[in-house]
Amino acid sequence: MPQFGTKLNNSTTIRRRFHQRVSLLRRCILRVLHRILLCSGRKTNNTYSMLPPALPSPPLPTTAESAGEIAREEMDVAPPAMFQTHDLDSDLVSLKISLLGDCQIGKTSFLVKYVGDEKEKHGSQMEGLNQMDKTLVVKGVRISYCIWEVQGDGKTEDRIPMACTDSVAILIMFDLTSRCTLNSVLGWYKEARKWNQTAIPVLIGTKFDDFIQLPIDLQWTIANEARKYAKALNAALFFSSATYNINVNKIFKFITAKLFDLPWKVERNLNVGEPIIDF
Repeated sequence: MPQFGTKLNNSTTIRRRFHQRVSLLRRCILRVLHRILLCSGRKTNNTYSMLPPALPSPPLPTTAESAGEIAREEMDVAPPAMFQTHDLDSDLVSLKISLLGDCQIGKTSFLVKYVGDEKEKHGSQMEGLNQMDKTLVVKGVRISYCIWEVQGDGKTEDRIPMACTDSVAILIMFDLTSRCTLNSVLGWYKEARKWNQTAIPVLIGTKFDDFIQLPIDLQWTIANEARKYAKALNAALFFSSATYNINVNKIFKFITAKLFDLPWKVERNLNVGEPIIDF
């Protein structure tokens, strides 16, 4: 009997080591295949699936707010299985978002308001482009939204392809107090779609705090036109203010909900004089 028990333990140990080595070999093969795909320039699919169950998934505390909507930066969602990773940070899932619109409409202020942390405000800059990162922790996995802002100075032919290729969402912004910037959104949308047919479109009106100082009839006219543009682009519409942090975080929570097929229970708001949410 002791010899039988010893053999049984040895057999169990051998099987355990075999499974561990097979699992390690599989992870190595997947990582090599992933790097081959990235080096070959092949685009990844924007349809996301659940992460493998082997990753840690610590439960989040239940609150009344999180039960109704995505109300925190650390959300109980499953990140995609197909993703890009930074070479020096292999556990960081990187998702790209494009930010387009005319100049002087508050794109950079909006971006800095969302990024928030002083350490993260210092992104990278290229000629005509500004890139900042916002990192979230989702079910134990770190996700980085890499947001590419295109400066709207009329020299965008070489910038839009770089900013929009492989993006998961395209934010097109206009100034609520400047109707000419609203009329420009269709051109921005057409240029973006030349390089990306699958990204989620979101139309954003900025400077809502200045907008509500306009006569109510003018507010109604601009809001009605903005809704028509959003419908034409098949895009969600948000009125926002970076100064007062109106709908800034909510826009990115909406994008996250769309990407990961999460329930979105925020109600539409079509009341003139209030920050409109239409989707």
